[in-house]
Amino acid sequence: MNKLYIGNVSAEASEEDFETIFEQWKIPHTGPFLVKTGYAFVDCPDEKTAMKAIDVLSGKVELHGKVLEVEHSVPKRQRSCKLQIRNIPPHMQWEVSANRLLTASRVGHHGAAQLSSHLVKLNGSMMENYALKVSYIPDETAALEGASAGGRRGFNARGPRRSSSPSLGARPKVQSDIPLRMLVPTQFVGAIIGKEGATIRNMTKQTHSKIDIHRKENAGAAEKPITIHSTPEGCSSACRTIMEIMQKEALDTKFTEEIPLKILAHNNFVGRLIGKEGRNLKKIEQDTGTKITISPLQDLTLYNPERTITVKGSIEACSRAEEEVMKKIRESYESDMAAMNSETVHLFIPALAVGAIIGKQGQHIKQLSHFAGASIKIAPAEGMDAKQRMVIIVGPPEAQFKAQCRIFGKLKEENFFGPKEEVKLEAHIKVPSFAAGRVIGKGGKTVNELQNLTCAEVVVPRDQTPDENDQVIVKISGHFFACQLAQRKIQEILAQVRRQQQPKPTSGAQPPLSRRK
Repeated sequence: MNKLYIGNVSAEASEEDFETIFEQWKIPHTGPFLVKTGYAFVDCPDEKTAMKAIDVLSGKVELHGKVLEVEHSVPKRQRSCKLQIRNIPPHMQWEVSANRLLTASRVGHHGAAQLSSHLVKLNGSMMENYALKVSYIPDETAALEGASAGGRRGFNARGPRRSSSPSLGARPKVQSDIPLRMLVPTQFVGAIIGKEGATIRNMTKQTHSKIDIHRKENAGAAEKPITIHSTPEGCSSACRTIMEIMQKEALDTKFTEEIPLKILAHNNFVGRLIGKEGRNLKKIEQDTGTKITISPLQDLTLYNPERTITVKGSIEACSRAEEEVMKKIRESYESDMAAMNSETVHLFIPALAVGAIIGKQGQHIKQLSHFAGASIKIAPAEGMDAKQRMVIIVGPPEAQFKAQCRIFGKLKEENFFGPKEEVKLEAHIKVPSFAAGRVIGKGGKTVNELQNLTCAEVVVPRDQTPDENDQVIVKISGHFFACQLAQRKIQEILAQVRRQQQPKPTSGAQPPLSRRK
């Protein structure tokens, strides 16, 4: 969620004022500021930047005599009865924090209509010298469920379904982390920009994109790169508009040569775009009626890791091809990002709950995987009478948090646990056998401290035989927050072990020279 809401805005504030503030605090943003009476909106390139803007600006920066309030932009129809509370004192146990928060404001006893006042009351309040930061957690499916709700939902053997379960509909469109990069003939750049920038300004507004034309790059070159930041749909719309502008300009100037679509892509993604024996590329050509060629590896340099994908065909055909090509490139990027900081957790759920987690025709687990940004699979049952099934979750820490949170919540919503019963599950993570002792600590000191801190049960069975990767299992049992905190603390121990194992530079060795970019 990268869109920000800026509140308590003075009537004198302008778009230029916000540009100055964000530039001063070195906070990047995509697209223009939408300034209204008393508030404004802006898009950030990613979640990390949005969180930085909230932490740095909210309640701290003044504009025209008013202190700005910055938070995630959540439409009213998507506001659930859930708040995200950050900056809780790190040494406090979850139960203690929760009890104090409920004492300060009885959030758990009210609906969404009264949640706003609680948010205002808690946000910025102090807890042991820590200023709490509170914002809404969006209900990803509230809009869809509101539209489709027409009658009372049926009851099953386990009781009524809860309306807050993730639905099967489409999620809101978010900006892609991978921009669309194009090459256009230099002679058409003026037409794309338009008189006093009118054409590109209009294009930016219509396609909700940020478009950069790199006119100063490669002085005298026959082609100039263009970078388009937007949602996948916005990128495609801007690309099509640019192709139409170039075609019109070619007719007006009696330019007779064919103008192909040229897409720039990092070489790391091109192999997967082509596919084994060129199958992926051939399929795109067949499905779109285009001819696609890719520049040779020999054209790559240290300073130019991009290859040129040339697409020939009608504007309609090239537009369809661009969508398919960029879809493959974005999938490759997302796969690489997930693998960089990936963790594997085995979460054990009641065997009877498998159907609820998978959903009809597998739609729920697909939606859950997409929402969390993690790979989620149900392992086969270990026997006919197995009472538990293993859910394999692979993804970075944030994805683990989202996926496990939804699974815990789903089990509660579907009444696999009683109304007053807390959902407690067992999770397994694998650690290198040589690091197991560090998790246990001398005389069990570390593992006992872990249990006291997290309120989770942490067990490292001593009679384990390491697997083929020389890893052993650590078992973690408890409620959601206890499990999450224990997982994070164990990962911190493992990271410390890895750092200590890194070879140290020998004395007298010269530090490596930094390479100029």
